[in-house]
Amino acid sequence: MKKNIYVDFSYLIMLAATFGGVIVLGALVAPVIFNTDKILVDMLMDKYNAGIVMGEIFHRFSYWLYAVVIAVFLYEAALYKTGQRDAIAFASSAVVLFTSLMFSGVYAPHILAMQALGVEATQSDTFENIHIASEIDFKILAVALLVLFIRRLMLLRTAQASF
Repeated sequence: MKKNIYVDFSYLIMLAATFGGVIVLGALVAPVIFNTDKILVDMLMDKYNAGIVMGEIFHRFSYWLYAVVIAVFLYEAALYKTGQRDAIAFASSAVVLFTSLMFSGVYAPHILAMQALGVEATQSDTFENIHIASEIDFKILAVALLVLFIRRLMLLRTAQASF
């Protein structure tokens, strides 16, 4: 049992760190990157170049999300296999897996590919729709991570109290 507590604790830390990353990128980094005109004095970054910088940040964050997908899948599958099933944890972990893979495997690559085509491509309706969908996906991911973290913490606390 002592080894499991370290795995459980590491899993919870990873979920919390990922939630923190999603919040920091969405609520702090993006607004700063896209509002450089209010921060910088002699140098301005246009929206296209700000998007290039933000795209690279999200591209790098995608590697972390792939690691999270693997960890969530393995952890939740192991608990499911041992009979420790919970509908809320299962549903929220499925949402975490789906939204992480959608963001890292679909939205981020499409946005980067369209940015590589130039400014005109990023001003199209297609780009705008993909960007809006990626923002919605990122928000759903944040909620699912928070729900999964809280639920696993509650279940871990309940399991510890029964010993």
